[in-house]
Amino acid sequence: MNLFRRMNPGRRLLLAAGVLTLAAAGLPSAVAGPGAPAAPRADGSLQQDADALRDAGVTGVSVRLETPRGTVTARSGLADRATGRPVPEHGYLRLGSITKTYGATVVLQLVDEGRLSLDRTVAELLPGVVAGHGNDGHRITLRDLLQHTSGLYDYTAEVFPDPSARTYFDRRWDAYRPEQLVALAMRHEPDFAPGTDWAYSNTNYVLAGMVIEKVTGRPWEQQVHERILRPLGLRRTDTPGTRPYLPRPHALNYQQFAPRGPLIDTTIPYRPFDTGADGSMTGTAQDLNRFLAALVRGRLLEPATLDAMRTTVPVPAGGDHPAGTGDGLGLFTTPLSCGGEYLGHGGSGFGYVIRGATTADGGSTITVTAHSRPGDPGTAARQEDRMRELIDRALCRTKG
Repeated sequence: MNLFRRMNPGRRLLLAAGVLTLAAAGLPSAVAGPGAPAAPRADGSLQQDADALRDAGVTGVSVRLETPRGTVTARSGLADRATGRPVPEHGYLRLGSITKTYGATVVLQLVDEGRLSLDRTVAELLPGVVAGHGNDGHRITLRDLLQHTSGLYDYTAEVFPDPSARTYFDRRWDAYRPEQLVALAMRHEPDFAPGTDWAYSNTNYVLAGMVIEKVTGRPWEQQVHERILRPLGLRRTDTPGTRPYLPRPHALNYQQFAPRGPLIDTTIPYRPFDTGADGSMTGTAQDLNRFLAALVRGRLLEPATLDAMRTTVPVPAGGDHPAGTGDGLGLFTTPLSCGGEYLGHGGSGFGYVIRGATTADGGSTITVTAHSRPGDPGTAARQEDRMRELIDRALCRTKG
């Protein structure tokens, strides 16, 4: 999830910067074949950048980079502060808002099948669901939902009103139906008229999940499994719903809820916003890299819908987003310092930040996970910078 968008900036920063972005056939082998260039050394630049992220205060860091020359992994720090266990190389991860890319892909597959149109309105698809306090589903299209141009209020502040460890422990087992989460958002006026501006809102993808179920008659989770996970052989990716425990092995996630406060083990998710189409999936870096490469290479969508997915609107500068960022339909684009751009999505929740990214041709992919989040805004900004630098340098090196 991308959390705390509706809190005032000071309170939001206390829980660290939010996240933006980030079948096996065609992906590089972990070992280069005879005569092929040697893969980058795991103890070289990628490891140094992972260590730099750890040195910025992250308890544990995991990186997986796949290129035409092979696969490189880097790990730094600890998976468990109590035992000193190292971060596992093939650990399970919470994908957070990267779930949105899977959901958007299912919606666009339904467009390919003629069962949906990006110009259909929410009121047509979900009559009466988006209404009240100036919200009008007749003016919001499916494209607006996927591209965060709907103006709808982000429900997450309603289900986590006070940024504290007490709230996390008191309410982490609460569960809401999608209709309830949307109803919470409808208590608030929209930020802007649909299609006139951009603002990230998890409410958009709760609604997208509801649309998938309305059109297919089956939950969005089942559609993701049948249309993406099974065809690509992504056996270590899941839609766990309200099941709280990550499969083993995995690193623990730690959240600092206030500056100079203790690091709290938050590996168990916060159910009010970790169980839906906007941010509930789990998986591994290898599976995520496979998915992003397959998506960008056109294995999941027809050319026209993939082009629509990659067509972006500008994201306002500042905050969580690097200059030049654009938002497509479940995919962000970010400029590379060496020229060109990468595509991907990110996610964050209590105690973790994850980013998945791929070059524009799908030739190189990377997943980076930080297994803790600080309460100090300055530390959060430094960690954010280190993560961006790691991704940029890793993908730029693959172009050399």
